[in-house]
Amino acid sequence: MNAHQRIDAADLAWFKSTYSSGEGGACVEVASAGQAVLVRDSKDVTRSHLTVGATGWADFLRYAAGR
Repeated sequence: MNAHQRIDAADLAWFKSTYSSGEGGACVEVASAGQAVLVRDSKDVTRSHLTVGATGWADFLRYAAGR
């Protein structure tokens, strides 16, 4: 997948963090799309998503984990 290829978010498998509760709190969902990771608001999945490169997502996860 290149940077200009359109991603159809409806066709992806979206995942919530295992730390999210089922009470409808402030959560995000993520989906893998080749060399990109998509992030969306779990409360309103019809809104636009944020697309992050796979390397940038890995850097974010390392930062969030404190490593």
